[in-house]
Amino acid sequence: MVATSDNGRSAFFIIDKANARLYVFNASGLLQGSAPVLLGLARGDDSVPGIGEKPLAQIGRDERTTPAGRFVAERGRNLQGQDIVWVDYAAAISLHRVREMAPYEHRAQRLRTATVADSAISYGCINVPVAFYNTVVEPAWTNGTGVIVYVLPEVRAA
Repeated sequence: MVATSDNGRSAFFIIDKANARLYVFNASGLLQGSAPVLLGLARGDDSVPGIGEKPLAQIGRDERTTPAGRFVAERGRNLQGQDIVWVDYAAAISLHRVREMAPYEHRAQRLRTATVADSAISYGCINVPVAFYNTVVEPAWTNGTGVIVYVLPEVRAA
């Protein structure tokens, strides 16, 4: 990304879906930190057309994908007023602190396991440990030039 200037002067995140890991780099390409992530329940690299318009209750298990690609991220807020990173606003895909929306899902516990299969649980959003979000993700925005998010595919070729 840095060699081709694809990130411009922006910090960038690389999400490795195959290994369920987030890498945060500053604009110069220096690694700022890495953490496990939770991703969409369904395998796949594309969002279902119109998925961002559907209520969560109407999203099928096979539609819960984290899309692959290059995204110009934006800071924002969710419906509860919590700060998030919009990865793909139209598809309602964000990167945010892990939340125990449904306690039986054990999301925080899943982040602590070494099994990549445990990472497949979300509706497509990228969940990260709270402390990592606060100490690494949030400071990535301090340069004022934004963040580029690269989500590596898990099914198709990079």
